[in-house]
Formats: sequence, C-alpha cells, structure tokens
Amino acid sequence: MANQSQAPVDAPQLAAHLAPTLAMLRTVAAEGHLTRAAEILGVPQPTVSRALARLGEQLGAPVIARQGRGIHLTRAGALLAEAAEEAMQRLETGCRAVVEELDPERGQVTFGFQHTMGSNLVPPLLRGFRDQHPRVRFSLVQGARDDMLARTWAGEIDLCLIAPLPAGDPRWASATILEEPLVAVLHAGHRLARRRTLPLADLAAEDFVAMRPGYGLRQIFVRLAEGAGFEPRLAFESEEVDTVRGLVAAGLGVAVLPPADTGPAPDTVEIPLNPPAHRTIGLAWPADRPQPPAVRTFRTFAVTPGAVDFARSRRSPGHWSTSRGPAPG
Repeated sequence: MANQSQAPVDAPQLAAHLAPTLAMLRTVAAEGHLTRAAEILGVPQPTVSRALARLGEQLGAPVIARQGRGIHLTRAGALLAEAAEEAMQRLETGCRAVVEELDPERGQVTFGFQHTMGSNLVPPLLRGFRDQHPRVRFSLVQGARDDMLARTWAGEIDLCLIAPLPAGDPRWASATILEEPLVAVLHAGHRLARRRTLPLADLAAEDFVAMRPGYGLRQIFVRLAEGAGFEPRLAFESEEVDTVRGLVAAGLGVAVLPPADTGPAPDTVEIPLNPPAHRTIGLAWPADRPQPPAVRTFRTFAVTPGAVDFARSRRSPGHWSTSRGPAPG
C-alpha cells in the first residue's frame, strides 16, 4: 500500500532521485537476484538493497519483491526498469563518444553495407584503414539498401555503404566512393549473346530476373528500364545476386547486374549496356548528427583516392572506375 503520509510523487524529483540508481535497477531487472547484481556492479549487496529501498520510499510503493531465493520487480519497478534501460543506453552512447574523444584510436565503428559489396570492396577498405589505425574496432552489418539506411537512421549503424545514394534528401549526407559499371547478363545461348554492346531497350520483351524491392540494384534497374521506355516483365525476384546469375544460367530470364568478380558465371555472358550504365557506390550518414572521432576518421579515409585504389587493386582489371566525392563535413 502506498505511503499515505507522503505528498504525491513529483516526476522531476523522482527522475533526479532515480538517476544515481539507474544502473542498479537495470542490473537487478536483468539478473533477478540482488547478490549477482551487486557482483556485476562491483558494489556490496547491502548498498543495492538500500538504494532500491530508498527508491521505494520515495515512490510510496516497493520496486522489488521477494520470490523464493530471488526477487522480481513490482509493476512500478518494471516501468522504471524499462525507462532505466533506455536511459542507460543513451548514457552509454554518450560515454562511448567521450572516451573516443579522448583517444580516437580506441573507438568502434559500426559499418553497414550491401551484400554485393561485402566480398571485394569492404575487406580491402577495412584492411587499408586498419593498417593505419590498428586499434579501431569494427562491427559489420550486411543487408539490403533500404534496411541499411533505416538502421543507420535509427542509430544502430554509424555509416552505410550503399548504392544508389540518397541524393536530394536533406536528412542525409553522403560521399561518392566508386562508379561501378552495370552489364546485361544473358544465357550463353541467347539470341543476343554475341552482341558487343546492348541497348537495354532491346531486352524490353524479355523475362527479367531481378533483386527484390528494397535492394539497391532493383531500384537502379527499374530506373534504367523507365529511361529505356519500358516496364520490365519480372519472372523471378531474389535476395541474392548469385541466385539471379544462376537463374539466368538456367535460361529463365535476363538480368542487369554489376560484372561478376571472377568473370561471367558458367553458361552466361556479360554485355556492356549502350549507353553505358553504372551504379554510384558511396557512404551515407544522417546529416545533422555528430559522429565519434573514429567514425569520422574512417569516413575520411574511405573517400580518399588512396583507399579507392587499394580496393580497386583487389578487383579484376577494368571493373572499376573511380570518382571522388566531396570530403565529408
């Protein structure tokens, strides 16, 4: 029962009282045991008990209750623990930024990129950067273009490597790294397979194999088809470029893709488009949010000509042309 002798709890006062005990409440909620929580926090168990008891007194209702040898949170405690979790996450993010501000070489970069960039572009970029900054840590995330943008906007990712870039959207800042050519991928026995170049409009009547909506290559392909004056007839959609190539090799359609890293897949040919087409690969990040020093350092490195040349040296000759975007601000 609430303490009838106390005035109603004032929210700002409660927040001020709760702030020193956020970590305790969060850990107790996770562990369900006072002694284990105290060990994790590195404080005596009575200190945790007294802090939570004082919080209950301030509320006029307990925040924990005994349950056998352990404890469980009351409804009031659960509500505060949920708020504590969110607040502590924000505080830890701020503390991370402070630590990295003092020593940028110990920072962490959460780097997102599309699947098609994970084998031959991302590893050389990371290797070149780690040669100069060996103590910076990376957390890598792969996914579809739209998913990478959404997770970057949500703060789960620091930078994402995508194509196409979110040009014209004031919420985003971006920098171009590479221009990658696109080719028509046909079965080796296709009637147009011996062409040296191929207008995309010549494939207007064909069945296409394409990436699913939300993937950057799908967005680029649809725009190219619109520019060529037709709406593509989609026979198959996939989440994997290798699957798209396999379906083309089986004679189930044609596709527009970047050149394969090791040359055309068996039973396929790759024909340059006429006029030439490409996808612009670059970094994107929220325009109005400050970034920790390690992230800024990696961002600057990734858009330098030296980093592009290092990545290019690991590809098959002739696959890449480079285009340096503006230095990120």
